[in-house]
Amino acid sequence: MRSIGFVGLGAMGMPMAENLLKKQFAVCGFDVRASAMQALEALGGTSAPDAAGAARNADALILMVVNAAQAEAVLFDAGALDAMAKDGIVILMATCAPSAVRAIAARVEATGRSLVDAPVSGGIGGAKGGTLTIMASGAEAVFARAKPALSALGDKLFHVGPEPGQGAAVKTVNQLLCGVHIAVAAEAFALAEKAGIDGKLALEILGGSAAGSWMLNNRGPRMFEDEPMVASAVDIFVKDLGIVADAGRASKTPLPIAAAALQMFLTASAMGLGAKDDSQVIEAYRHMAGLKKS
Repeated sequence: MRSIGFVGLGAMGMPMAENLLKKQFAVCGFDVRASAMQALEALGGTSAPDAAGAARNADALILMVVNAAQAEAVLFDAGALDAMAKDGIVILMATCAPSAVRAIAARVEATGRSLVDAPVSGGIGGAKGGTLTIMASGAEAVFARAKPALSALGDKLFHVGPEPGQGAAVKTVNQLLCGVHIAVAAEAFALAEKAGIDGKLALEILGGSAAGSWMLNNRGPRMFEDEPMVASAVDIFVKDLGIVADAGRASKTPLPIAAAALQMFLTASAMGLGAKDDSQVIEAYRHMAGLKKS
């Protein structure tokens, strides 16, 4: 596998495409932003006028899009699936509901092609450094064919099962924990601020204590910035915790803490903060507590 189509050259997709180029894969990309395609060309890749063009005769098509609806639009509406090599592999890296992944895989496999369900964790830093955690599922032989490309993108590559949708299930659990961690960190800092404690000092203390976590130390500093860089938006967690809630309903698994976190992200989104960094869920807590931003 050397020829790769890549759709979704955003904050994570672009460095991922760059890492593939560094490993000598031929990458043809498409993004709705012309500037992204120009940037890909500057890195040594090629661009296409549409998604089907990026997928033309590709051994693999990587989809780093927002959700299942976008993946379906690229594959089926835009004609990318039919443009691929007859034995091509779709590598779906978006965060999707497991049921949606299974439905997409069935349509892909009906054409004789294959799908690897390969959501990621690690954010922009992991994408740039090639250190993403990749939770892949799919038939063993298909995973083996996709492994060289996946290994160029992440150094923590796991084959979690033989069925598409199993990778998405692991990512759903991951997003449950991430969303809850962010929300509860915001809750804790709002309580500290209400008590008159400087939030940054509280972060310094808690980040190095038993209460510390990767998410606390990653998102915490941005909770005290006026306009933090958007690494992942509030509305991403509205979507992802919605997927978590749906998974809980489907499996009859109670998820009360995840449900509470979802409500806080929804509150922040309703306040007009949906496009802000997800750390800004703290503004929902501050609003309810009658606090102003630190």
